Amino acid sequence: MKRSLPTAAALAAALVLAGCGSDPAPAGPAAGASAAAAARQDVVSAEQKVDAVAALLPADVRKAGTLKLGGAVGTPPSAFYPDPGQKRPAGLDVDFADAVAKVLGITITRQDAAFETILPALSSGKYDVGTGNFGVTTARLRTIDFVTYIDDGQGFAVRRDNTAIKPVTDLVQLCGLTIGTGAGTTFESTLAAKKNVCTDAGRKPYEVKVFGDNGAILTGLQQGRVDVVMSTINGLRHQAAQPAANTRFLGEFHRLDVGFAFKKGSPLTPAFQAAVNRLIKDGTYARILQKWGTQDSAVDSSRISPPEHA
Repeated sequence: MKRSLPTAAALAAALVLAGCGSDPAPAGPAAGASAAAAARQDVVSAEQKVDAVAALLPADVRKAGTLKLGGAVGTPPSAFYPDPGQKRPAGLDVDFADAVAKVLGITITRQDAAFETILPALSSGKYDVGTGNFGVTTARLRTIDFVTYIDDGQGFAVRRDNTAIKPVTDLVQLCGLTIGTGAGTTFESTLAAKKNVCTDAGRKPYEVKVFGDNGAILTGLQQGRVDVVMSTINGLRHQAAQPAANTRFLGEFHRLDVGFAFKKGSPLTPAFQAAVNRLIKDGTYARILQKWGTQDSAVDSSRISPPEHA
């Protein structure tokens, strides 16, 4: 009898409720604690306004006291809904935005948005700042400025029972396979840019299936519609630590700085950079990373629009 496979919604719920951790990075505050439990830990509210940092904001922003943020919601640890019924996001990106807002003495009004719509909306002025585990790439730097706060990047995962595929160090290893990834991501653009590697090697090309929802990617993997998933290092590590996900992390492929995103030339970047550096100095930064089990993504200081990692 064929075993039925979980739906995208069921898998997404399982990932939130299952044990939180990272492999091989250290786990969060308590080994086995759920992502939903981590979301209830407050490591931000004690943060205070720092006048010298707030003074770096443009005068009109200081007067208005508010900024508009477009934020993508996916899976832990970046941003997710601990209670899907309430649609109140939590995660690494959310904590950093909240902490920076406190240092700057402003209110950041968040609007949840589809990942692929946020960067274009910055240029149009719909949002002042965007979050979504946005990696700093050469292509994005042409139109977007970044203020970095972690180092994450690209990785691969397979079903746990798939032992044939080894850690991916070259995309030629994926020739003939079907790869699932998210729409509008660095993963999609990397796979598209390197699509010739298999034909150049005289092998069958890989196929890329693009999904707009993280739960659908995981469902596709479990149902055998994709062989490999390409996504964030932190997200795939977290996922692989959940028994319900039934995945195996294949390791890091390409590291990327991750940061707050702004339209090119935004006057907000110096203030955000100074705020992140303040969080690093006062210890809140380390507490946020500890909360979400992402300590190996720590950076020594925030940078404005650094070049993409080689």
